[in-house]
Amino acid sequence: MKTVLLAGGFGSRLSEETVSTPKPMVEVNGKPIILHVMDIYSHWGHQDFIVACGYKAMMMKKFFHDLPFMANDFTIKVGDGAIALRPSRTVDWNVSVVDTGLTTMTGGRLRRLREWIGGETFMVTYSDGVGNIDMEALLAFHRSHGGLATVTAVQPPARFGNLELAGDRVAEFTEKVRKHETWINGGFFVFEPEVLDYLSGDEDVLEQEPLAALARNGELFAYRHTGFWHPMDTVRDRDHLSALCATGEIPWLDLRPAMAPVGAAPVGLTNG
Repeated sequence: MKTVLLAGGFGSRLSEETVSTPKPMVEVNGKPIILHVMDIYSHWGHQDFIVACGYKAMMMKKFFHDLPFMANDFTIKVGDGAIALRPSRTVDWNVSVVDTGLTTMTGGRLRRLREWIGGETFMVTYSDGVGNIDMEALLAFHRSHGGLATVTAVQPPARFGNLELAGDRVAEFTEKVRKHETWINGGFFVFEPEVLDYLSGDEDVLEQEPLAALARNGELFAYRHTGFWHPMDTVRDRDHLSALCATGEIPWLDLRPAMAPVGAAPVGLTNG
């Protein structure tokens, strides 16, 4: 099963880094965030990736071209340049890197990949968000409801302090906001190939009319993930994720089997 990684945006909210580096290449704990995302899928045996790049596509292509040499040890004969790889990783990823256009939107990038994806069920996610998603449970859920599309619904991380008000009086002040029953789009989609028929051009934003149309037609279902999930939208997010790695326990790789998913229903299409 192929996994599409949406990796072509400008990353304007992380402009401190993305002025010179594509957002998926911004490092978390010394490793590009896109590799952290791929590690999640790889844990569950999904190792066939399509990277849909755009902004600084040449840099992305060069990175993946050089990745076998960066990820493994090798011996090089300086005389003739012959190289013998000495694998030091247990993964065997197959990565297709496709330039889907500089200004193409998320839905348009998927549409351009129709021939790469083929006629089978496939997965899609963003290259800048991580979570300890149970891929086996996600796929089982997708197959159980019979619809064309599944989105992983997550609860947004707390970013601000919380004020509990009683009229004009502050009844309680807490450092972290309490989690209420709010769900947003966390990526980690599962799509049937017919989803591509909902896309018409490069200007299509997946998270707007295409997903809204799928929801109206009763074809979009939500897999509720209550475990760890966090995007990397800002420098603060990057630093937070790096700090979590520094503890020695990477929460998005705490990939024990999940509890059974709760319910199956369309959700709001707020993009995480």
